Amino acid sequence: MSDTILELNNASIFQRENLILSDVNIEIKKGEFVYLIGKTGTGKSSFMKTLYGDLPLKSGSGQIVDIDLQSLKEKEIPYLRRKLGVVFQDFKLLNDRNVKENLIFVLKATGWKDKTKMDQKIEDVLDKVEMKTKSFKFPYQLSGGEQQRVAIARALLNDPELILADEPTGNLDPQTSVEVMQVLQDINKNGNTILMATHDYALLLKYPSKTLKCDGQRLFEVVQKKQQQH
Repeated sequence: MSDTILELNNASIFQRENLILSDVNIEIKKGEFVYLIGKTGTGKSSFMKTLYGDLPLKSGSGQIVDIDLQSLKEKEIPYLRRKLGVVFQDFKLLNDRNVKENLIFVLKATGWKDKTKMDQKIEDVLDKVEMKTKSFKFPYQLSGGEQQRVAIARALLNDPELILADEPTGNLDPQTSVEVMQVLQDINKNGNTILMATHDYALLLKYPSKTLKCDGQRLFEVVQKKQQQH
């Protein structure tokens, strides 16, 4: 395993025939927390989708968690997604089952068999997001912030090398956003690499970190100005 979790060179991101981003050159190293910003429609989601195999990488080269994106075959996508944790804006929890059953569903789908190990893993990930006492609740009984915590726990189930969080605070109020952000920060301190797409500039100011920006069909790193110390 190299230190590099994600690397794209001269990559172009397409949505069908439309060129969304061109000449993308980026690198994310193990343990980094990276923001992905940009106005709606500038390509953040298409970029994320390319990383988890929803959109093919048609030109340039790309490696993510030691998998070559350009030669990625349809049948390899589940394997790629097992090495990634994906957190969506709208939680994507199954409303017909409780929190624990939501997590069991994912473990079974990714090949886990041993019930004791599954129970232990679920307890571990819920503990990390401070939701251990809510495992019997159904998603609709939880607040938005709690649902997002469960979604983060779900993303952690297979010990992903990279977590892709696509607007994880997009549907949450400012206070809850900060709480969810705190969870992501803690997870990052434990060694998980995180790439988070966001519109929420308040979070960037509160938790400054490496930032990539989509603008004018380009993706580039933004150098944040250091605030003057008085």
